[in-house]
Amino acid sequence: MTSSLSNLFAVAEEQTRELPMPPQAFGALAFIGFLALLGVLWGFRNTAQKLAGPAHHGDHAGHQGGHH
Repeated sequence: MTSSLSNLFAVAEEQTRELPMPPQAFGALAFIGFLALLGVLWGFRNTAQKLAGPAHHGDHAGHQGGHH
């Protein structure tokens, strides 16, 4: 049984794959990607306020004006 376990571990070691780049590069790419997404998010800040138009602060419920 011991020899079969050692054979299993030997086969598992032979089938390892190398990463295409160092592990730190994966982290750097993820960080750059998140910064790019943050840039897109920052570019669209206050867009809802710009599309909503100006707010009418002077309008009251009792006002009998012809505009709404």
